[in-house]
Amino acid sequence: MRSLAALAVIFAFTLSSLLGGCGLLPEQSDETANWTAQKLYSEARDAMNDGAYDKAIKLFEKLESRYPYGRFAQQTQLEVAYAYFKQTEAASAIAACDRFIRLHPNHPNVDYAYYLKGLVNFNEDLGLFSLVSMQDLTERDPKAARESFEAFKELVTKFPQSKYAADSILRMKYLVNALAAHEAHVARYYLKRGAYVAAATRAQAALKTYAGAPSNEEDLFIMIAAYDALGMKDLRDDTERVMRKNFPKSEYFTRGLDRPEPWWKLW
Repeated sequence: MRSLAALAVIFAFTLSSLLGGCGLLPEQSDETANWTAQKLYSEARDAMNDGAYDKAIKLFEKLESRYPYGRFAQQTQLEVAYAYFKQTEAASAIAACDRFIRLHPNHPNVDYAYYLKGLVNFNEDLGLFSLVSMQDLTERDPKAARESFEAFKELVTKFPQSKYAADSILRMKYLVNALAAHEAHVARYYLKRGAYVAAATRAQAALKTYAGAPSNEEDLFIMIAAYDALGMKDLRDDTERVMRKNFPKSEYFTRGLDRPEPWWKLW
């Protein structure tokens, strides 16, 4: 009898180990199972304050799942977006912002969702990577900068009285200048490689799209150089007149335009 009892114990232990290894036994209980919405929100906020964003996201997601219609549900969605932003998970942060905007277009804090979406893309170009690589924004893919501008623009247009509007306008001005500089960089690239038609076309488009940007001066210079190389004297002279009128003290005159031929190859 004792041997049967011993065998039974061994069998039970072995079966338990096998079932546990296959994931058939219940997992260890979730300590948050009986937490109230207030408790979940409080713990998630504490995790955020401690910089434990991954933990915070998991708690916020449990809160929204268990209490989808509670008073914390909508705020939780914004908190998740911010946590993803702090974790530099741009795609997840933007998706969370878009979800909030879609589900709650009339929410009192929807302006923040637009602002955060703009910040996420803004930091994609101006964050740690750009500081480490020392790469100029004008030499990078402008997709994030354009999307950032559009988010800030939508915020300012829809919510001109928002407390985030002033900062958004400043960032938009910076982005416009950065995008304009990017276009000038591309046009200069074409010019140096002898693609004169492409250079002139790109510079002219930049002038129209980003009128008033600091890089307009270089756009005009590139157009003059491209027209000169193409033998298009009338267009070259007309463009030079415009440049001399708008930028009479331009360094391009002394460093390029006023030099003997072929002056533009010096750049």
